[in-house]
Amino acid sequence: MLVGGILLAIGLTAILVIAGRSLDMQQRGERDIVAATILDDYLSNILAEGPEAYLDMYSLSGRCDAPYDDYQYDIEIEEGALGIPYRVLVTITHERGQTWSCETYIAPKVGEEPDPIRTPEEPLDREGRYLEEEQRNEGR
Repeated sequence: MLVGGILLAIGLTAILVIAGRSLDMQQRGERDIVAATILDDYLSNILAEGPEAYLDMYSLSGRCDAPYDDYQYDIEIEEGALGIPYRVLVTITHERGQTWSCETYIAPKVGEEPDPIRTPEEPLDREGRYLEEEQRNEGR
């Protein structure tokens, strides 16, 4: 009985340790996903506004808005010139000390050229594509 009790205690201890580690890994994964989303959001905004305008319009550091107020952001924008892109670095820091960063280069607009047209040449027929795919799968 004594040996059985010791083996049971060792087994339960191992299960508790593994459960604790898996919970910690899940929470870290959630923080990674949130940080990636925040990084993408800031980089998209800088691209949409343009690095030069972004410098004038927004703060380059601070705490993120709720519900992500346990994250802080820091943005570095090194000015480009004609033919030289802006260097943009966004760093996100969680209050637990984890940091994530992403760096990219964004070309400045030259003159007053209009934004390119980004609509498809032909309208998309999503229902038609779906029906074609279904018919091909049924034919198999």
